[in-house]
Amino acid sequence: MAQSNHIRQCSTSHPRRRRSSWCCSFAVQPSSPENRPFTKPAFRKNRKPDSSVSKPGPYSVPNSPKPGLNFVGRIDPRRILSPGRVSPIDSDPTADTTRDIIPDPSPQVDLSSKSRSESFRGRSERRSFSDTGSDSGRGVFDVRLNLRGRNGGGLVLELNSEVLIANSEVFAGSICEYRKKLGSKCNSNEDGGNLSRKICRIEVPDVENLGVFRDTIELMFEEDIAKRLLKIGAYRAIGILEVSAGIMFTKGVLSCLKYLEAVPWTEEEEDKLRNLFTVFKFDETTTRDILARLHLLSSEDSQQNLARQLVWSITTCADANARNELKSLVKGLLCKSSVYEKDQHDLTKEDLYDVCHSCLGSIVSLMEEASDIIPQGTVVKKETSKPLIGRISRQVDNIIWLLEILLDRQIGEEFVGMWADQVDLLKMHESTSPMVRYELSRVSAILFIAMGTRKLHCRSEARAALLQAWFGPMLLDFGWLQRCKKGLDMKALEEAMGQTLLTLPMKQQYMLFTEWFGYFSKHGTECPNLSKAFQIWWRRSFLRGSETHAIESR
Repeated sequence: MAQSNHIRQCSTSHPRRRRSSWCCSFAVQPSSPENRPFTKPAFRKNRKPDSSVSKPGPYSVPNSPKPGLNFVGRIDPRRILSPGRVSPIDSDPTADTTRDIIPDPSPQVDLSSKSRSESFRGRSERRSFSDTGSDSGRGVFDVRLNLRGRNGGGLVLELNSEVLIANSEVFAGSICEYRKKLGSKCNSNEDGGNLSRKICRIEVPDVENLGVFRDTIELMFEEDIAKRLLKIGAYRAIGILEVSAGIMFTKGVLSCLKYLEAVPWTEEEEDKLRNLFTVFKFDETTTRDILARLHLLSSEDSQQNLARQLVWSITTCADANARNELKSLVKGLLCKSSVYEKDQHDLTKEDLYDVCHSCLGSIVSLMEEASDIIPQGTVVKKETSKPLIGRISRQVDNIIWLLEILLDRQIGEEFVGMWADQVDLLKMHESTSPMVRYELSRVSAILFIAMGTRKLHCRSEARAALLQAWFGPMLLDFGWLQRCKKGLDMKALEEAMGQTLLTLPMKQQYMLFTEWFGYFSKHGTECPNLSKAFQIWWRRSFLRGSETHAIESR
């Protein structure tokens, strides 16, 4: 079984004994036909780790050690404790050096006895992970890291302390404290052999993901961390970033941030990264580009102006397909049930009604053009590229779309009064061709359906004004609406008209129902069928009315 050159498994149940130097890839291999010589690579000297990550607070951070733990030593990633055996190390220097450590099928054991751990296999990398610039201490596993999973299980790593000191401020402090207890100075080279034979033990409890923590430690021994992150992926890189920030592995933090800024994120990755930034405080210059992707660096006024511009752009869009697609998009973003709804102010009631007034003004101008009633001195800009019917239909579609947004936000009461006061449109409706005027009744139909289905609540005066103004035109245009439904549910419209009529005072119901009865008797199916509502009105007006009168006379 191949073994990692910087993390190695061993058993804690046997007495500690000095291992042969050929068992570790850091040591000099004995001369034999199986061990071919290789060129020693050059390495950089240790650098003092800079601090671009603030130390974690008193809270518990997943995947990272809790503050205040008594860390005894630094990890040598070439050793992993194995249950009762030492896995052989592949001595072939040509072995693949980029494969990850994979779990061994050995059963999980109880770590409370500190005698066994999970078994892992790895392959050996033929290079030294000592960054000291000298051969002293190379291949020495003088730190034992015991990781205990939050959901059970565990992992024990034996590592080289010099690598940990050079990369993690948390582990460096623990190792220095341990060496001071042994009577030596942290940076002293005196009695180096005795120190190398001492095992510094560090225990990290409550680790959320053992694999992510192990990957983070392995990055300390990578010469090209960015290349390794490409294979790991964005989601796991965020976990590594969290662990790196917890143990103050500055090089890992910088590499992860640089990688994450350059790749696209899924929504799950974005949420995970956003939550991580609420826990840790990173250097502003390092995280500026990522924060620019997470937050809109503008005021709420800019967002409000953008929403207003989107609405205005849609109402003036000339392409029908693009307009329909954008209407669906923006309506989904602005509706109250949208997953994108935020607490901040996006689009005000006044903004929506301003657009409504503009569209109504356009409809009046187009209807004047259709009925050849153009006031003197008025300059009319005609669009010769599209027919008049198409332009009127487009403005009506805009009104209906805005009305749907108003109804979703429950602020459509004022529109009922606006539509009831369209005296000019009512006059032009009488003299305009049915092919054009029925478009106006589409707006009335939406209002009737909203009131009849209890989605629109307005005062009795507003309901009465709307029905007195547009009930007659609806009777005239119903046949055209049946032939050109444009998304209308005619059965729902008939039912809603009857229910809306029944909300009026009895005297007004009498006038409107008698008007409907006379028109229906002449035109039949070209008129809405309000028979059901008429029966209810008749029973309330005459049968129950006579009973009530008789009771009162007694």
